[in-house]
Amino acid sequence: MKTPPRILAIAGSDSSGGAGIQADIKTATMLGGYAMSAITAITVQNTTGVQGVETLSAELVVAQAQACLDDIGADAIKIGMLGSPETARAVADLLAGFEGHVVFDPVMVATSGAVLADAETIDAFAALMRRATLATPNLPELAALTGMACTTPDEIAAAAHRLAQDHGCAVLAKGGHDAGERVIDRLVYTNGDFASFEDQRIDTRHTHGTGCTLASAIATLLGHGLPLDHAVRLGRRFVIEALRKAPGFGAGHGPLGHQAVRGGGDASAESAS
Repeated sequence: MKTPPRILAIAGSDSSGGAGIQADIKTATMLGGYAMSAITAITVQNTTGVQGVETLSAELVVAQAQACLDDIGADAIKIGMLGSPETARAVADLLAGFEGHVVFDPVMVATSGAVLADAETIDAFAALMRRATLATPNLPELAALTGMACTTPDEIAAAAHRLAQDHGCAVLAKGGHDAGERVIDRLVYTNGDFASFEDQRIDTRHTHGTGCTLASAIATLLGHGLPLDHAVRLGRRFVIEALRKAPGFGAGHGPLGHQAVRGGGDASAESAS
């Protein structure tokens, strides 16, 4: 039996199970990975919004991650909500000795609109991106990270190229916040090469945790040994299938149907081949 890739997720806990660490664990497991976690914050939330956040100390976050790395190790690390600039800087220091893939989802605002990162924390993201294999900002996050407009295709491409060049990591500019019937995600490499991934927009309110799920899926597939463009393509496929199979829970932005994408669907099958 093939040994599963070891995936360490560093992110906040979502009490309703749709996003954060819970989405990371579900995704890695469904895609054949072994999931570990370092929790950065405890959130009180459901599909209608975030009612409270209590961050953990940077020392405790790093201790959780270091305990996993010292004993089990990791093939890939996924980073989501960090909660404080101290934690962002401490995690960046932790990564200095890590040789595997790092996928950084620069979480700033929850699907419900709750702000999950202040200006100082966002400033500290630079050190993380310098170590990341891939950063996965949505369009508002891309605009905040670059200070550039991200409304037209040319503006989005220019901002993604700027971010990739400034920080030395590939960038997946997610187009879910853009208008139109098609969702276009743009993958930009540090050398200027790029690829686009396009699908019909799925008309649903059940989108809670899509960003967490995609980043975790890509990290897991990279852990399986897939090249980046293939990991992105199959990670997107996993998210699309989970959107289609959302259970319909909650009164607001409902969770995805991770559990219904049996065995990871086509993405898991192809990652193992």
